[in-house]
Amino acid sequence: MSGSLNEIKKKIKATKNTRKITKAMQLVAASKMRVFQKKAVHSREFAWDLLEILRSNLDDEMQTALMEKREKGKTVFVLYTSDKGLCGALNTRILKTLMTSKKWLDTPESDRLLFTVGKKSYDFATFRGIPVEKSFHSINEKITAHDALEIVSEIIKYWNHHKVKDVVMIAPHYKNSLIYYPIMKTYLPFSDNMVDEHLNSVMRIEGGVVDSVDSTEPFIEHEPSQERFIEVMVEQMVTALFMQSFLELKASEYSSRMMAMQNATDAARDMIDRYSLQYNKARQAAITQEIAEIVGGSL
Repeated sequence: MSGSLNEIKKKIKATKNTRKITKAMQLVAASKMRVFQKKAVHSREFAWDLLEILRSNLDDEMQTALMEKREKGKTVFVLYTSDKGLCGALNTRILKTLMTSKKWLDTPESDRLLFTVGKKSYDFATFRGIPVEKSFHSINEKITAHDALEIVSEIIKYWNHHKVKDVVMIAPHYKNSLIYYPIMKTYLPFSDNMVDEHLNSVMRIEGGVVDSVDSTEPFIEHEPSQERFIEVMVEQMVTALFMQSFLELKASEYSSRMMAMQNATDAARDMIDRYSLQYNKARQAAITQEIAEIVGGSL
């Protein structure tokens, strides 16, 4: 009986240690989630403002290399996931969004080019035997526009030199600490329809309405020219949209990890209660048995 009691005590101690770890991870995730929540919301507002400015100054006759519409070519899928696990169903939902999407299923395998952002997406593609054209992981969480430009430049390089007809992103949209939506959205070619997609897709999900800017009269004086202004703005927008998606991924990751660690902490507490009850019953049984043996021996 003493061996059984010692075994239960070891289980209780191990579970308490696990609870301390999951509780600490929950607090760390909550702290980082608040940081990335602010960054994600601010970057989203910044990107939306730039998109509205572009929308108000786009001319139907103006075209840049990133606006070229192509009928033939391959499709680049930019898949965002986290580098680490222990973040609930976040990565699973993102991967499922890609694998079940009509765009992915309707695109022949020979016309798919997969770019992965995050180690989990690369591991998934490798496990499923899906060729990965480019992989980016271990990205610094304090990412700057210069860091993002290095990745965006690779995407633009494929757009310019590999006869790519479109680029799509699969990334989560962060709503709050409990809710996020994995969505697929067009990244290139840059167009007015793409502007509408980035401005309105999230608002449609949340049941809101986006007010459009009246673009009948341009309200900016362009220097040196409107063409150069549009070209530079489009390049900056492509980088800003990548940054926005990355920050929303990190906010969703830490939100999901916070909830997962909270659930793990609660489960550990329940296990400790069950082990404690089991220990008390076993200890009481041992005491009762000893009393019975003493009484029996005295008769």
